[in-house]
Amino acid sequence: MKHIIVLFCLFLFSSSDFAHAQYSWQPAFPNLPAFDKPTELVHSGDGTNRFFLTQQRGIIYVFNNSPSVSTRKVFLDLSDRVSPSGSETGLLGLAFHPNYRTNGYFYVNYTGGSPLTSYIARYQVSAANPDSAVKTGEQILITILQPYSNHNGGKVAFGPDGYLYLGFGDGGSANDPGNRAQNRAELLGKILRIDVDRTEASLNYAIPPTNPYYRNPNGWREEIYAYGIRNPWKFSFDPPTNRLWLGDVGQDTREEIDIVISGGNYGWRLMEGFICNPVVNPTCQDTAGLLRPIWDYPNAGADISITGGYVYRGVAIPSAVGKYFYADYGSGKTWALTYDGVNPPTNQLLTDEAYLISTFGVDQNNELYLCEYSTTSGRIRKLTGPANAVGQTSGAPNEFKLEQNYPNPFNPTTTLSFVIGQSSLVSLRIFDVLGKEVATIVDGFLSAGRYTRTFDARLRPSGFGGQASGLASGVYFYRLTTPAFTATKQMVVLK
Repeated sequence: MKHIIVLFCLFLFSSSDFAHAQYSWQPAFPNLPAFDKPTELVHSGDGTNRFFLTQQRGIIYVFNNSPSVSTRKVFLDLSDRVSPSGSETGLLGLAFHPNYRTNGYFYVNYTGGSPLTSYIARYQVSAANPDSAVKTGEQILITILQPYSNHNGGKVAFGPDGYLYLGFGDGGSANDPGNRAQNRAELLGKILRIDVDRTEASLNYAIPPTNPYYRNPNGWREEIYAYGIRNPWKFSFDPPTNRLWLGDVGQDTREEIDIVISGGNYGWRLMEGFICNPVVNPTCQDTAGLLRPIWDYPNAGADISITGGYVYRGVAIPSAVGKYFYADYGSGKTWALTYDGVNPPTNQLLTDEAYLISTFGVDQNNELYLCEYSTTSGRIRKLTGPANAVGQTSGAPNEFKLEQNYPNPFNPTTTLSFVIGQSSLVSLRIFDVLGKEVATIVDGFLSAGRYTRTFDARLRPSGFGGQASGLASGVYFYRLTTPAFTATKQMVVLK
């Protein structure tokens, strides 16, 4: 057993050394002034290649995503309504509507007022100035009273389904004294999902009918998507897989990473990571049905608070594609977690820096950044690494590529992979041997990156009265088209 432990430790050491040599976080915008306590970094998804950064005390800045940029503009100043103090209060989240290019809507999560309240609010960009928002047009969607000043969560993000997802902590204090995270009649300690494109009853939004507690008879809040969460900081979607990744901040023992599913109960306050909470659940009772994290690590030493990140889907670092990057706020360590949904996850230490990491962000090309949390030297850093690695495709910037489907021949499903070298309109369609379209896989605007899509031959062909049981055996063609690139490959359905 000792020999096994020694070998395991040697593996971890060599893996960490390799990671240190391969990846680093370099200053992204060295000519910009430092930011004051950044809490979120997002792009607007409108193809303008701009970044938007939130400062904790209420200011949203906008600036061009260029290494030489030296100026920033105030996009929106909410400092008059945002909590003026508190380490976990303030302007905490920002998300742009999927149709922002046409409707100009964006959404924020901030705390303010007395008693302390969390607000989900909608604003709109100025029709005359794309770098300025209209403050007077605020529409409040949700208000939640906060019993304490910590565990506010704060992340807001649109999912691939077009719904707005909201992260709220358990309300604060130790061991969730109100047991709010497990109480489905409350919104605290939850991931919520709402439809901002419709309204119903007295709400300024609607409940998606696919929410797990839609029209339930138990008095549970229909906005709830998942529960049993302590303090979600942060979550993100991985578009090729549609997985929702969450970093949930622990209490005294574990920091955890979850993949969130509809209706999932992630255990708090009964469990913390993979272990039972020794204060409220010392005998480890009532754990049936609780979903365990896919990864956790000890809350020990300088490792005190997870900062959730993103799965890398850029094109500049092929060896990083598919890895989930995250950090610890206290220690400054960053890791890359590899998880395919089938095999046990593996974790790799990348860097161990002195700066505090408050949030990650991705640009319109899916390249990855982090923010340093500071009142005087809050900087943005960009992930850098080897342009190529053994066994990896080139994926150079501006490259477009359509890969061979796998498996091929197939029955009933196959995976289609492609690389978009720069943000553009993209279509991926399937045709039969007569040139008749039988399926549309992608039809819309995509940021640069590597994508995978699953095609199921059992689905009824689109656009004409095909077989009810799906595609017949035979040869088919799939075609990737952008304004700058077209490629076609052959695949075979074999039933």
